[in-house]
Amino acid sequence: MCGIVGLQLRGNREPGLLGGLISSMLAEVRERGPDSAGVALYGDPGLTPAGQAAVSVLAGEVPAHDLAARLEDLLPAAAIAPGIQVTAAAEVRVITADVGQEQLTGAVRAVLPGAPLLGTGPGLAVLKGVGDPLDLIRSLGLAARGGYQAVGHTRMATESAVTVAHSHPFSVRPGLCLVHNGSFANHDTIRRELRREGIAFTTDNDSEVAAAFVGACLDAGDDLEKALRRLGQAFDGFYTLLVTTPTEFAVVRDPIAAKPALIAEGADWVAMASEYRALAVLPGIAAAHVFEPAPEEVYVWSR
Repeated sequence: MCGIVGLQLRGNREPGLLGGLISSMLAEVRERGPDSAGVALYGDPGLTPAGQAAVSVLAGEVPAHDLAARLEDLLPAAAIAPGIQVTAAAEVRVITADVGQEQLTGAVRAVLPGAPLLGTGPGLAVLKGVGDPLDLIRSLGLAARGGYQAVGHTRMATESAVTVAHSHPFSVRPGLCLVHNGSFANHDTIRRELRREGIAFTTDNDSEVAAAFVGACLDAGDDLEKALRRLGQAFDGFYTLLVTTPTEFAVVRDPIAAKPALIAEGADWVAMASEYRALAVLPGIAAAHVFEPAPEEVYVWSR
């Protein structure tokens, strides 16, 4: 049992609202996942300034200023204003610089060999931690964050260890994030197939395999809807998935739809949650269209 929440703001909604709203939504599903929690934020100007490459990495033992200095030695051109920004959020370091995305990702891998990359891509910050979701919301400073889209998760581990790296969201392709409530029975088989195609994995979590599969489909030219339909054909198990890109917000459930999910569409936002009480905190929820997603139907919203 895990908790999923997600929110995409549209139109003229104030971006500064996002952190407070997703924090309140996560708090309402904390009992569904007491082991760990995580959130992906799109477009927070403080964490990920517009137009800059971004990398979120698990490196809690490295002070932010030391990491910035090591990256400046490797990327001297990036040290010129606005420079390399490293923001510490619990065990996560969010790094941004005015360089190419592949260049920054490669530099982070070089200075932090073996450190799990939690997310990459302009405008994306992935924050995770282990422990009570309410404590994590505070330690990550989540309520003060901004942006236009967020996806969050509270985890009750069933398939793998309780670590920061095993926590959701999983982001294995620039800009792509996935959170999952449920379990996949054949993830080891699909992991082996993906490894033969050259795809590497950070954990033994079944949800990471689903994220990698969707990423591979997108790399092969599928759109997000087709990628999620292909996932439904390839994976056995019970699942509710919320999958996001910088422009898309998608929900899909397994053929039995055993895992709970609700979607709400407001005048200037769309949201998804495992329980209605997580939607009840949203402004305008009384006038929103609230419904339960149908089994196997892929729902996609674009900004």
